[in-house]
Amino acid sequence: MIRIFRHYISGIFLGLILLEIGVFFSSIYCGSLLRYQNAIPVDRTLIVQSCLYTLVMLMSNTGMGLYQRMQTWGEAGLLLRVLVSLASGTLVMSLLFYAFPEIELGRGVFGYTLFSTFLGVTILRLLFYSVVDQKVLKRRVVVFGAGRNAQKIVELERANGTQNIRVIGCIVLDHQPTFVAEEKLIHLKVPLNEYALQEDIDEIVIAPDDRRSGLPVDEFLDCRMNGFEVVDLLTFFEREAGFIRVDALYPSWLVFSDGFRAGFLRLSAKRIFDIAASLILLSVTWPVMLLTMIAIKLESRFKGPVLYSQARVGMSWRLFNVIKFRSMRLDAEATGKPRMASRDDDRVTGIGKFIRKFRIDELPQLFNVLKGEMSFVGPRPERPEFVEQFAESIPYYSERHRVKPGITGWAQLCYPYGENENDALQKLQYDLYYVKNYSLFFDLIIILQTIEVVIWGKGAR
Repeated sequence: MIRIFRHYISGIFLGLILLEIGVFFSSIYCGSLLRYQNAIPVDRTLIVQSCLYTLVMLMSNTGMGLYQRMQTWGEAGLLLRVLVSLASGTLVMSLLFYAFPEIELGRGVFGYTLFSTFLGVTILRLLFYSVVDQKVLKRRVVVFGAGRNAQKIVELERANGTQNIRVIGCIVLDHQPTFVAEEKLIHLKVPLNEYALQEDIDEIVIAPDDRRSGLPVDEFLDCRMNGFEVVDLLTFFEREAGFIRVDALYPSWLVFSDGFRAGFLRLSAKRIFDIAASLILLSVTWPVMLLTMIAIKLESRFKGPVLYSQARVGMSWRLFNVIKFRSMRLDAEATGKPRMASRDDDRVTGIGKFIRKFRIDELPQLFNVLKGEMSFVGPRPERPEFVEQFAESIPYYSERHRVKPGITGWAQLCYPYGENENDALQKLQYDLYYVKNYSLFFDLIIILQTIEVVIWGKGAR
């Protein structure tokens, strides 16, 4: 894993990105070559066109989720996403050609450019997925411990498919229970450093269920001094899974670990980013918002409001009223008791189901962002009744309020819509990762990946 602006990116996928940048950059030249059947001069205009096309296609691919580590679609799903990405890139490039005629490509050249991109990306992807599953490309990991924590690591490897790691085994510890399958157990007969040398281990993860019996610090130091990576359980999950495990979290790790940085410049840059992103999105989506208002009015026969506001908890526990398009019946909480949205919630209207699926109901929150009550990216704002309940029962829940809540966020991308306390716990782990590692680069990644969520209607209720 490679860390860029405190956010971990798979080294394997970073290599894929660099290769695809090469495909994008060379596509216009290939398109010109196919169109005119002879070599063309490489001049300043061609370089500018190629750079612009590369940037647009890279962002389009990111928006389609083509650089996410966990990918569950097959070859047909891959082909569909590549085609949608090309269509999105074509639209953006057409708008740029209209705005800047001096860089416009002829229709024939542009058509061959898109064909070259499709062919190059498809072949590269098929080769990549056939190679990435080879064990030689995966980092060889041994786990110090064979209990519940070690089993979580084994499950992570099994669930992620194209993950970077290969768990060689889990070391059985004396006087600690074992939960890992027999074929993954290691009964260590030699010093840990010697075993790591014999098995060509890349990394050792310290993951005992009980640390009170002490740890062989001298052995870990010996391994570290011999060039082996030695990490604790929390750092491993933060890097490989993109969340911070609350059940293994302890205060000193939060105090001494990297991250949780703010500062005037960082906060000012984020505020400028929020305002710019909100104004751009408002300028693009106002027709959709107008049609949504008309549809809600027609469905309710001009009864009830189009918008609704509700108290939510913001940064530093300050209350504010969030604004959304109304997607539920007027009697959604007729009993007066707060109730979390659930799967197939019978309170949601017909129009409400549609606007929730594509996140249109969230658009009025852009005004909350402009007012400074919310950020464009951040943890989901929750109702004070639920926050009080979760803060009492879930450790470190209050820490998610160290930053402004957001319209979209890391937890919304990585975990389905929450409807109970366990879901709140799972989402908190992703929220803590964001609070610890947020940056403008990370915000941009989240926004681009939110495009995929909106297009494919993931996680809606």
